[in-house]
Amino acid sequence: MIQKNDPIGQAILDFSKSKQSVDIVVLSDLCEDDVIPSGYLFRSFKEMPNLEKVALNHCKGSVLDIGAGAGCHSVVLHEKGLDITTLETSEGATTYLQSLGIKTLHTSIQQFSDQTFDTLLLLMNGIGLAGKLINLESFLIHLKKLLKPGGIIICDSTDIRYLYEEEDGSMWMDLTSEYYGNFKFQMRYNDHQTDWFDWLYVDFDRLSEAADKTGFTTTLLYEEEDENHYLVKLSVK
Repeated sequence: MIQKNDPIGQAILDFSKSKQSVDIVVLSDLCEDDVIPSGYLFRSFKEMPNLEKVALNHCKGSVLDIGAGAGCHSVVLHEKGLDITTLETSEGATTYLQSLGIKTLHTSIQQFSDQTFDTLLLLMNGIGLAGKLINLESFLIHLKKLLKPGGIIICDSTDIRYLYEEEDGSMWMDLTSEYYGNFKFQMRYNDHQTDWFDWLYVDFDRLSEAADKTGFTTTLLYEEEDENHYLVKLSVK
């Protein structure tokens, strides 16, 4: 039996035809399972959280939307007149994005090096594509090579320390792990399932430190009230 491993892409294609939202199940090695309703991938600007609205308002010039999904952010930016290119590893998502008439690259960001842009956009905890904290600096160095002079990176992440907080305010952490924000995920949708993959949730201080070491200045653009989820702009020094 052939393994079907494009849950995000299939969910996007299904919703684009049926308009029926079905849950994409997200399994984790460190916390309870979560779900992403497929309809959420098609949200309008009005339906987006404030963090995403702020992010889109800071984009400029030519934009590479990395991990674009169903392209909800790219559609908004395209309507604003920006020069948009999407990048996706999902075959189904790529097919859908191409149907919108948006320039689309079917590859991973780690393997892409052919063009430069004014803005690199990584939303929905997109900096997590670094995989692990140990990879963050090399990931930022790679992204830097994709920027035009004066270019910026707009990205968000979440400090997930709260997952380790005890009721008395103390912290429980696995001392054998490299970093508490290193996660492994697997996604499932109907008969589609990914392999387990690494994903990084990085706190603001560590992201700022890695950015400084790799030649970026970090500007905090937005922070959720609970101070866990935040948005930054990384500018080349």
